[in-house]
Parts: sequence; C-alpha cells; structure tokens
Amino acid sequence: MELLKVATKSSPNKVAGALAGVLREQGYAEMQAIGAGAVNQSVKAIAIARGFVAPSGLNLICIPAFIDIEIAGEKRTGIKFIVKPK
Repeated sequence: MELLKVATKSSPNKVAGALAGVLREQGYAEMQAIGAGAVNQSVKAIAIARGFVAPSGLNLICIPAFIDIEIAGEKRTGIKFIVKPK
C-alpha cells in the first residue's frame, strides 16, 4: 500500500492526480498530513480527485482519523485520510 504524504506546499492538483492513480490501481488510498496547511491541501486534493474519477463512475468517500507519528525523535499528531469509492 502506497501512503501519500501531503505537505503544506504540496500542489492539490498533483496530489489529486496521484490519488486518482492509486485509487484506479489499488481500489483505495491512504493520505497522511501533519499540520493545518497539509490537512487543507489534502482536503482540496480529495475534492479535485472526485472530479477526476467521476467520469469513470466512481464516487469517493473519505474517512479521517488521528495518527501519532515520530519525527526526529519527537511525537507529532497527524491526520490520516482513507479514501475509497462508495
């Protein structure tokens, strides 16, 4: 399973393209975001990806969850988005 990591500076259009590709290949995708800016870009990407996959008959749902991540020895809380077709 490929985990898409989204940053504050990530382009929502590029993330949406990657998300649509993973959805078509694997049937579902997981995204990870740490911080408000990254969560914002993730939500935008999910909305854009819905438009990318809609012509093929897919309607996406998103399940958000908190995750604990250790970065450079420091514990951080992030958001994981599970995205799959309805």
